[in-house]
Amino acid sequence: MTHLEKLDQYFTTKRETHLEELNDFLRIPSISALSDHKQDMQRAAEWLVNSLQKAGLENVSIDETDGHPVVYGDWLHAEGKPTILVYGHYDVQPVDPLHLWESPPFEPEIRDNKLYARGASDDKGQVFMHVKAVEALMQDQGSLPVNVKFLIEGEEEVGSPNLEKYIEQNKEKLASDLIVISDTGMQGPGQPAVCYGLRGLCGVQIDVQGAKGDLHSGLYGGGVQNPIHALTEVLASFRDKEGTIAVDGFYDKVRPLTDEEREAYAALGFDENEVKEETGVSELFGEKGFTFLEQTWARPTLEVNGIFGGFSGEGIKTVLPAEAGAKITCRLVPDQDPDEIVEKLKAHIDKHMPAGVTVNVTEFDKGKPFITPFDHPAIQAAGRSYEKVYKVPTAYTRGGGSIPIVAAFDEILQVPVVLMGFGLSSENFHAPNEHFHLENFDQGLRVISDYYYEIAQFSKAALEK
Repeated sequence: MTHLEKLDQYFTTKRETHLEELNDFLRIPSISALSDHKQDMQRAAEWLVNSLQKAGLENVSIDETDGHPVVYGDWLHAEGKPTILVYGHYDVQPVDPLHLWESPPFEPEIRDNKLYARGASDDKGQVFMHVKAVEALMQDQGSLPVNVKFLIEGEEEVGSPNLEKYIEQNKEKLASDLIVISDTGMQGPGQPAVCYGLRGLCGVQIDVQGAKGDLHSGLYGGGVQNPIHALTEVLASFRDKEGTIAVDGFYDKVRPLTDEEREAYAALGFDENEVKEETGVSELFGEKGFTFLEQTWARPTLEVNGIFGGFSGEGIKTVLPAEAGAKITCRLVPDQDPDEIVEKLKAHIDKHMPAGVTVNVTEFDKGKPFITPFDHPAIQAAGRSYEKVYKVPTAYTRGGGSIPIVAAFDEILQVPVVLMGFGLSSENFHAPNEHFHLENFDQGLRVISDYYYEIAQFSKAALEK
């Protein structure tokens, strides 16, 4: 009997027990953003400690940070074999608006082979799968084919403000040959994907001040600069009519797509008409010469997320407003640096802001982009494990969004990061009625377990970046 056949038998026998245990985890309202749930955060950490110990991990601990604690555990007896660091998070998003949930968010319920609860997909369900994969291997063999470390944090949903410091202070403890994260999605139902890159992020708010107070537009209009006009002139200068960003030096460090990447994306057979139907727009928009997938995965953006100023109530008020503002975010790609891009934005704003107003630029969230070459042995090994279980080719994708801590892992620990997700974009994570398709729970357990065997075949040197 092969190891996959043994694992399949084990997971089939234990399925109901595992789901009951996962439900216990999901019942804990570990909402990191709300101070009222501080004790629930502690309960979730303690639950993880018990689960890791039961699985056979050692040196299990709750490590305090300046915020919510992280949970650590390891098993390091596979001499000469690579070490995998498994990262995930036990905190969840708030549940508002509560009235839109069809069942209570912290009372798990299975409907149509989907497990409904806050955290079911993001990220408790996927973290739980890694724990149970280790437990299955320990039950079958009494050991693991590789060395494993777990780092499960409690602040991912609030931007991981304390984790980078923890990683810096514990580099030796967290030393590994690769990092595996299951907090991303598949390409679609039955279509596994390994995500090998994420875009970075930077954001600013532009505040434009004109007169010291609102002015009568009849008495002063045409003679005093209107902050809204000044602001919109700057906003319009950021991009040309085809969506190309016009900020000096913005594209200087953008890493171009390789021919192999473009061919891999084209092979996915993505239908851009489906995007139009999904979003309800008549036409797509973006940089010329790039497909939708290339635009959203591998090209940088500059988007106005909000604009405010003046009178917006019912009727009309003939006012020349004293101030106006806008919020802007940029998604960044390798090898762009968030700090450099913010400085280029500031220079552009200063250059294009009309006379008669003053401007203040406030910086917000920043995160560096991340990429591991998709032909890296650890990435390709993940693809093989997916294919053994799902029986279809694995897609190799980049994510259009940002997980800043992934870039921090990459930069501080200097090892490849493999994003092996099992969620689907339709699973309402961060929204009411979050759920996890249980066919991906079932198959994901087998994929993760097999991946440990795949990695065991490599030397440590073969996995270096």
